[in-house]
Amino acid sequence: MNFQKEIQIGPFNRGFHIISNSIFNELPLLTGIVHVFIKHTSASLTINENSDPFVRDDFETHFNKLVSENETHFKHTLEGPDDMTSHIKSSLLGTSVLFPINNGIPMLGNWQGIYLCEHRNKASKRKIIITVIGG
Repeated sequence: MNFQKEIQIGPFNRGFHIISNSIFNELPLLTGIVHVFIKHTSASLTINENSDPFVRDDFETHFNKLVSENETHFKHTLEGPDDMTSHIKSSLLGTSVLFPINNGIPMLGNWQGIYLCEHRNKASKRKIIITVIGG
């Protein structure tokens, strides 16, 4: 049996936000694989440390140095200086994550959480598709 649902979350400020519960609350009582996909090109998803809030700050700091809005070589800037940089950050992190579930219970590690990585300065709500493949 398979399951699929689209949810809307946010809007969030720019940064890295743990959205695990928003995803977990939608999971059916199945055993299998969960695929979480974000339908946007300027935000991304990742699974990482969910305990220490400094991890989120460090991610934001690192990605802003890695792909700086202060660079002048970007041509795709119609929506502002965070336009192309958001797309690059999204491509680096990716638009989806996978994890196993057992009877509806996520099988993540103790310190793992699902992040919505918001790369825009003024973001809107984000659409996420949750798909469970299993039985």
